[in-house]
Amino acid sequence: MTERNNRKWHPGQSGQSGRSAEQRLGILEWLRPGEYEHAEETLQLLRALKVESLRTGLSWADWHTPEGRKWFDWLIPTVAREVELLPCFTYTPPSLGIEPKTSSPPRNPKDYADFIDVMITDYGRHFEWLELWNEPNNLNDWDWILDPDWQIFAEMIGMAAHWAKKRGKKTVLGGMCPTDPNWLNMMCSRGTVDWIDALALHGFPGTWEFSGESWNDKIDKIRVVLDAYTLSPELWLTEVGYSTWRHDEINQVKVLIEAVTAPLDRVYWYSAFDLHPHENHQDGFHEDERHYHFGLKTADGTPKLICRVWQESGLAGLHDLVASVAQSSAELSRKPLVIVGGREKSSASATSSRKAEKKAVLITGGAGFIGTNVAERLLRQGETVLIFDNLGRPGVERNLEYLCDTFGSRVQVEIADVRNSHLVRDAVSRASRIFHLAAQVAVTTSIDFPQLDFDTNVRGTLNILEALREMTAPPPLLFTSTNKVYGALEEVSLKSNTTRYHPVKRRYAAGIDETHRLDFHSPYGCSKGSADQYVLDYARTYGIRAVVFRMSCIYGPHQFGNEDQGWVAHFLIQALQDNPLILYGDGRQVRDILFVGDLVEAMFAAFDNISRVAGRAFNIGGGAANSISLLELLPRIESMAGRSCRYSLADWRQGDQKYYVTDTGLFRQLTGWQPATTIEAGLLQLYEWVVMHLSEQQTVRFSPVSVTKGGLRNAPIR
Repeated sequence: MTERNNRKWHPGQSGQSGRSAEQRLGILEWLRPGEYEHAEETLQLLRALKVESLRTGLSWADWHTPEGRKWFDWLIPTVAREVELLPCFTYTPPSLGIEPKTSSPPRNPKDYADFIDVMITDYGRHFEWLELWNEPNNLNDWDWILDPDWQIFAEMIGMAAHWAKKRGKKTVLGGMCPTDPNWLNMMCSRGTVDWIDALALHGFPGTWEFSGESWNDKIDKIRVVLDAYTLSPELWLTEVGYSTWRHDEINQVKVLIEAVTAPLDRVYWYSAFDLHPHENHQDGFHEDERHYHFGLKTADGTPKLICRVWQESGLAGLHDLVASVAQSSAELSRKPLVIVGGREKSSASATSSRKAEKKAVLITGGAGFIGTNVAERLLRQGETVLIFDNLGRPGVERNLEYLCDTFGSRVQVEIADVRNSHLVRDAVSRASRIFHLAAQVAVTTSIDFPQLDFDTNVRGTLNILEALREMTAPPPLLFTSTNKVYGALEEVSLKSNTTRYHPVKRRYAAGIDETHRLDFHSPYGCSKGSADQYVLDYARTYGIRAVVFRMSCIYGPHQFGNEDQGWVAHFLIQALQDNPLILYGDGRQVRDILFVGDLVEAMFAAFDNISRVAGRAFNIGGGAANSISLLELLPRIESMAGRSCRYSLADWRQGDQKYYVTDTGLFRQLTGWQPATTIEAGLLQLYEWVVMHLSEQQTVRFSPVSVTKGGLRNAPIR
């Protein structure tokens, strides 16, 4: 993951064509009649990934409807104008079948060959290759109970392939799923494969296939059959994918890399987008949840890990990610523990292995901004750290790369999601202490996707708490909550000047303390607040040593800020790139900002005093001395960027607090901790990190100015 310039990757093995992995790789997306927007979005994704081939299904049954013909007329030339099209012609018109369903063999096998002839006549100028049927050994696609000796299928495909070759086209025999040498032998013995230019396979390792058989093993079995008939068609993998229904997106990357490394002439990855949750699948409506999560993007268009890294770094970046994870893998397991009397009891071998194994400090969200700073501090102290992160936030893979490159084998990595209770359980069982930082962190995202927000923040936290509850000697836990649990704070009367809001009552001059009533606003506030309360209650009910930090705004190195989260870093990055800012509200809203190094000190102080702080929640922030409004931050940013900050105002965002300053008195009283870094000093460290790191990674349009101590003297200081 060291170079991010979409360099070409040439794996050690390639297909007979000798083409690069990028040239051999296409995308499969099933596009239904009328899905014009879906088709355009798919082509847009292919452009972004620099993929030049698309496989899609074209239903013989749809052709017999007015909407189907209109769809063919639009889709085929539209796709072919941008990428190479591999049409897969499949599905029997019910009126022509032995039984009235699309998986039925046709009563007259020649009807399919006639259909292929029409397709070549009407659309042949748009494609060189065509695929004859889809997954014939899958009952959903070909009801072989109605064709038990496969005679109808062999005759139908043989005639269609023969006629396509006469018309100057190349044919692919629809992919087997699972790979079945006996079925292939039958097709070869009947002469069907004589007319075929490429033989297709399908495969879904880790989703429906669990044998551990490699692509090389499958290909060797296929070659034995083909060699017996002296046949040498190309070998294509026309459908391969991995379902992320268990939130294990790194395995999707691994399966893709294994496929493009195999000695195959072409590979088509399934799919561009997850199946929409409101749509039916062949197997029924959510009868098998795996069908709904194969996409490079979710159904709403959110890029998954595979998509983000692929778009930024190409296949080389995906390959490097897999290699990096393999080198640092924590090798967590989903295998069940034996629970006796409500407590963990492992097998003898597992127990002895665990006793010999040194416990690691577990950081969920450990590749994120705060997690990276915590991990770095621990690693510099000689600790072993287990990073448990789904890499769901853009840029965090760079943090992970930094930690692995800098600290080597003392960094253990598990690319996983806290919603995966089995992996969470194994990670917790290996931990000496736990920093639970993983979360959905944006209010805006929570409003758009409240269920995702709930599942990540509440269910993910409960998974950790349940794993701790099952242990005889659970490690201590620190959970990072948010000031959003106090709501919009509309009960705090405010006055304002031209740059900031001030509380009217003196009691709030030092900030908000822990006695303030909870008032969850926004789905994010509800989810973090719920998790906050679960942690406190598990501490009370089960005696778990756990502490909650209700944090204000944190900033510092390793923060890839955007306008939804990490606003201090976002302002600085945008200014350095000379991009305009949007200030939501009037810009006078106030936050106390805390430098991340001071937060790390507070976290260590909490663990050092765990007996005093366990079972309690603390407000953690920069305090009144480090409070600042958005408008007051801009001159400081301008001093560093060497240019004016251009900005515009937009409507207030839901649940936004006009004023929040933390009163850290209770935590200071119990631990002695207090913020040590001024705004000026903290911004300087953030600036130096941004200039050193982001300018190397992004196409930035700025020349960094020299900033030394005191260089912000003209900025207003509070």
